[in-house]
Amino acid sequence: MFDVIIKNGHIVDGAANPWFKADIGITEEKIAEIGRLDKERAARVIDAKGLVVSPGFLDMHSHSDLVLLINPKAESKIRQGITTEVIGNCGGSAAPLNDFLKTEMRKTTPLLEEAKLELNWSTMREYLNRLDKQGAALNVAPLVGHENIRALVIGFDNRAPTDAELKKMKNILGRAMEDGAFGMSTGLIYPPGCYAKTDELMELSRMVAKHGGIYTSHIRGEGEELISSVKETIKIGEKAGLPVEISHHKAGGKANWGKVKRTLKMMNDARARGVDVTCDVYPYTAASFGLSAMLPPWSYEGGLPEFLKRLKDTETRKKFRKEMLNGAPGWSSPLKAAGWDATLISRSRLHKDYEGKTIAEIVKSKKVDPFDFTFDLLIEENMSVSVVRFAMCEEDVRKVLKYPEAMIGTDASAVTPYGVLGKGKPHPRSYGTFSRVLGKYVREEKVLRLEDAVRKMTSLPAQKLGLRNRGLIAEGMQADITIFNAERVTDKATYSEPHQYPEGIEYVLVNGKIVISKGKHTEVLAGKALRRAIQH
Repeated sequence: MFDVIIKNGHIVDGAANPWFKADIGITEEKIAEIGRLDKERAARVIDAKGLVVSPGFLDMHSHSDLVLLINPKAESKIRQGITTEVIGNCGGSAAPLNDFLKTEMRKTTPLLEEAKLELNWSTMREYLNRLDKQGAALNVAPLVGHENIRALVIGFDNRAPTDAELKKMKNILGRAMEDGAFGMSTGLIYPPGCYAKTDELMELSRMVAKHGGIYTSHIRGEGEELISSVKETIKIGEKAGLPVEISHHKAGGKANWGKVKRTLKMMNDARARGVDVTCDVYPYTAASFGLSAMLPPWSYEGGLPEFLKRLKDTETRKKFRKEMLNGAPGWSSPLKAAGWDATLISRSRLHKDYEGKTIAEIVKSKKVDPFDFTFDLLIEENMSVSVVRFAMCEEDVRKVLKYPEAMIGTDASAVTPYGVLGKGKPHPRSYGTFSRVLGKYVREEKVLRLEDAVRKMTSLPAQKLGLRNRGLIAEGMQADITIFNAERVTDKATYSEPHQYPEGIEYVLVNGKIVISKGKHTEVLAGKALRRAIQH
């Protein structure tokens, strides 16, 4: 007697093998048997005739750290077939925290107040226990953010740590790894991560390597500095002796389009000499981040109060304007890659009428200067404004998608069309990433073979993380399973109307429990907070 039997499906096993027909029997969270099970009984039978049965999708690059505590149903993710999210990316994680960081987060993240979310944890262990206590619709695999570690020790100072401070940072990092983190992430365009030199990252990465973790990086530049930034990331992996992951790999700005051909070759060359370097990618030509990232890195030295003070100073505004137009030593301005007409406001808490419009459109109608408008808006919103930036080209997206060692990531948090998570116009990747790959790039344009696309979504990221019991349809594996209609699966979210669930994802099982049934959420919270080196 099985808990669940999935019958008559076309199994795509996650290892890029050709599909085959078989039934799957599930008992106590695990795949117990694969074969002909027509004479067996189960508490629940799913008829998957005409559907693809694959491992549950693993979102290699997610930002759901806090929102899962606001809405644990993870609607926009689970409905894409995602059963595990890697959180703590781009250098920022939900833990570790101290009073200084908690205060900073409350000031810069209005969502915390809107959702009445209390930051009542400090360590990674406490955060993961909090997640487990509340429950979630999917699993999470946490990374620890380098920005957290740096801010805990030296705040937002733009300087190298002393030997004593570096030792303290390593101790904090080591504890987070012992608490279950799968590795360390960096966000080298965001303060305070951008203030770190390579040798600091190398030394911390050696601590991650000691604990068997990985290093993931939003690299130092994805425009003019793309080549040197990829080189730095590979160097860290090679010298520190650990696997590295280049986050949301792309080339921003028309002058840089085509450079991914060179960076992918650099990755191949590094792999040939023994460096485990891979990347992840999302299937869109626009990025998304905070509007404050358009300003030079030194703007945030000392934290939010100093940032706001600089924005109000006339002479400093002139310096901002000059560097944003021309760049500065070691920093290429995002405006050089794409201008105000390519900068769309996706969330402005105090100005809903700005959402979905470019800054160029807004300033034209208001007859104001775009720089002054940007500085004033950041002051008014306490820097909490999100933008979507159109800076990549379709050819590069396809090239990275086809790269054998590229996996799929949303680079987004779980959202919903309702409640506090339903506000603004977030990047459509929040809802559509995995379905878009399957619909547009597999079925319609045949950029990828179905079996290869599923591998990029399942066994490849699981292997990278060291999750030996997920990512494959095989006996003994955890029963994280996505069942979809390959002829119907499609993304519906757009930049103007992003809050739309995809179509064609029929069933999603997490740890053997049915969370999506016939396209509807069952309200079951079957996910787990995974810990490195502890297999569930």
